[in-house]
Amino acid sequence: MITVQNVSLRYGKRVLFDEVNIKFVPGNCYGIIGANGAGKSTFLKILSGEIEPQTGSVALNPGERLAVLKQDQFQFDQYPVLDTVILGHARLYQVMKEREAIYEKEEFTDADGERAAELEAEFADLNGWDAETEAAQILSGLGVSEDLHYTKMEDLNGNDKVKVLLAQALFGSPDVLLLDEPTNNLDIETVIWLENFLANFKNTVIVVSHDRHFLDEVCTHVVDIDFSKVQLYSGNYTFWYESSQLALKQRQDANKKAEDKRKELEDFIRRFSANASKSKQATSRAKLLEKLTIEDIKPSSRKYPYIAFKSDREAGDQILSVDGLSKTAEDGTVLFRNVSFMANRGDKIAFVGKNVLAVSALFDILAGESKPDAGTFNWGVTITTSYFPKDPTSFFETDLNLVDWLRQFSTEKDESFIRGFLGRMLFSGEESLKKASVLSGGEKVRCMLSKLMLSGANALILDDPTNHLDLESITALNNGMNDFPGNLFFYSHDHQIIQTVANRIIEIGPNGMLDKLMTYDEYLQSDTVREQRARLY
Repeated sequence: MITVQNVSLRYGKRVLFDEVNIKFVPGNCYGIIGANGAGKSTFLKILSGEIEPQTGSVALNPGERLAVLKQDQFQFDQYPVLDTVILGHARLYQVMKEREAIYEKEEFTDADGERAAELEAEFADLNGWDAETEAAQILSGLGVSEDLHYTKMEDLNGNDKVKVLLAQALFGSPDVLLLDEPTNNLDIETVIWLENFLANFKNTVIVVSHDRHFLDEVCTHVVDIDFSKVQLYSGNYTFWYESSQLALKQRQDANKKAEDKRKELEDFIRRFSANASKSKQATSRAKLLEKLTIEDIKPSSRKYPYIAFKSDREAGDQILSVDGLSKTAEDGTVLFRNVSFMANRGDKIAFVGKNVLAVSALFDILAGESKPDAGTFNWGVTITTSYFPKDPTSFFETDLNLVDWLRQFSTEKDESFIRGFLGRMLFSGEESLKKASVLSGGEKVRCMLSKLMLSGANALILDDPTNHLDLESITALNNGMNDFPGNLFFYSHDHQIIQTVANRIIEIGPNGMLDKLMTYDEYLQSDTVREQRARLY
């Protein structure tokens, strides 16, 4: 267990945390949420001891071990992969190496024998005999192949390094596990493995993530950082979001009787408790929700952007035809081969694949930004497109303020009209006069979404639009994509967006493609599809 007492932290006049009191107990997984800049990662660093609070304390139970997902990919470059994982349990690794050094001595003294006996006992107590096996199992589960287990970290690619550092944090069943964005750069199979691992983890997990599906699958509680306060709620992210929105709606409904409001909230808790029985953490979550009272449900003070894509022209029957597109990267890697499909009116197609560069290359071709090595494609005569590229940086290499920046993409030049679109994306007042060149990653994405809304296009190509967005903006984007009446061609690492928006999944690989008219969960769970997917690579 880890206990936070009266913790406060400020930078100048800005108060990040003010007298925070919270206990994180074993058997629970806590998802930390909050707007960008609220201090989620800083709070994890306070818990890990990396940052000292100005007041208060953080205490771990005596004898317990805390593990943190490291972010520095180069920290362990000189270590073999398997050793890097075992280093997650520092004392075990120390004992293991001292023990090995004694046994490698040419002259073995009585003192060495006594020390070796002490180390052997501690080694056994720390489960050292199973350490390499456990480390190898975690690595394999995370998709790091066995042939890499004895190579040096410096020889791995970036994605594999991320997986090894995650394995390091998971190794040895730590009493408290701190994870900051653990699903970043993980493929869907690895994310599913991690969800199952954490759902069965017996100790305390505290995680920061922008992946709503992941939070729903693993979390028993939500920790909301808002206005310098930290509030603890039972249930997963979706329960927190829906209950807080319901409470907010009720607060705004002045004419509704208190008795009716209470009944509505009770019905909501009852319905959600029934759904909890289907989750991976069914038992614990259902018990938590049974203990909830109406007073536990509070309205959220969060501000959500308003995202609504509207088409200036209704699409005809001919949307997009693609015939035999192929593309090879400059280094000779085959990105995709012989991609052919017809898009139907109203299709919202999610493109997936193990190599995200392949999807980006396909989108660049469809948007007219690059040429294929082979094949053709044709948009219907009624179709107008707008493109959200994976890296929109080039759009912001200008000293224009946001009003003038957005005005470039609008036929209507009136400033109040332009400010209205910026206001929908939470740029109001002085915020709308910031220079485009100084925007954060999340602000750039929100500006690009404003540009798309202004376009009036009836076919949108979106390449990972949730990058850098907070949970509120991701939720608003999800709703906007759902409500869009035109065609969508998109890639996203957000499981919930794909599941709730796409009616069709197209996976591309170096050996061909798969095209399935089904939901994302159906696609992932189908044994037939799984066999067919293997042939793409």
